[in-house]
Amino acid sequence: MKIKDIRALSTEEIRQQIAQEKDALSRLKFAHAISPIENPLRIRTSRKLIARLLTELNAR
Repeated sequence: MKIKDIRALSTEEIRQQIAQEKDALSRLKFAHAISPIENPLRIRTSRKLIARLLTELNAR
């Protein structure tokens, strides 16, 4: 998700997206702890997306 797409979202949509991404991140971490996932860089990209969403939310 690009920053342009994030800015187009409403505040409530950003909050929902943050909740979804945090849930997905926790599932990724759990799956990676049990057995190595195919692409561990997905964890990093998920964390960065959450940070971008939170930054935009705090800017508002």
